[in-house]
Amino acid sequence: MMTLYSGTTCPFSQRCRIVLYEKGMDFQITDVDLFNKPEDLAVMNPYNRVPVLVERDLVLYESNIINEYIDDRFPHPQLMPADPVMRARARLFLYRFENELFCHVDTLEKGNAKTVDKARQIIRDNLTVIAPVFAKQKYMLGEEFSMLDVAIAPLLWRLEHYGIELPRQAAPLAKYAERLFSRPAFIDAMTPSEKVMRK
Repeated sequence: MMTLYSGTTCPFSQRCRIVLYEKGMDFQITDVDLFNKPEDLAVMNPYNRVPVLVERDLVLYESNIINEYIDDRFPHPQLMPADPVMRARARLFLYRFENELFCHVDTLEKGNAKTVDKARQIIRDNLTVIAPVFAKQKYMLGEEFSMLDVAIAPLLWRLEHYGIELPRQAAPLAKYAERLFSRPAFIDAMTPSEKVMRK
C-alpha cells in the first residue's frame, strides 16, 4: 500500500492526491502539519518538504517524480502520453510550469508585499499567454486529460486565494479551470483547507 505524506494546503501535495484519486487505487494519505512537521519527514526527504510517497522500501519526493511513478505503476488511466515524443514534450511543459509558475508559490505564501506583487504579475502574464490554447481544445494536450492538467490545477484553484486576477482575454483558461475542478478525482482529492480557498 502506498502512503502519501501530504500538506493540507500544499499545491504540490494536491497534485499527487489528484493522481491517486484519478487512478482509483488503494492508498493512504497522512496529513502533515506544515507548521509542525513530524521528525521522520526530514529523514524521508532531505529537503524536509511534502509530498513524500512511501511504498515498502521506496521513498520518493518531488510531486512530478511521484506522479510519474504512480502513472507507470498503475497505467490506467494513463496520464503521461504513451508516445516518446509527446512524453518528452509533456516533461518539458512540466519543467516550464515549475520554472515559470510554481517557483513563485513560495513567494506568494511567504514574501513581502513587493515580491508578492511581482510574483502575482508574472503568474498572471504567463497564464494569459497560454489561455488561447483552450479556445480550441479541452485540455493541455488536446482532448485527453493528462499529467499537465494535474500539474497546473492546484495553482488555478488558488488564484483567488493568492489574489491573482486574470484579464478578460484569459476567459478560455477560466473555462478550462472549471472543467478541471468538476472532475470527481479533483473534488475527492481536496482537503477541507483547500475547499475554502475559493468562494
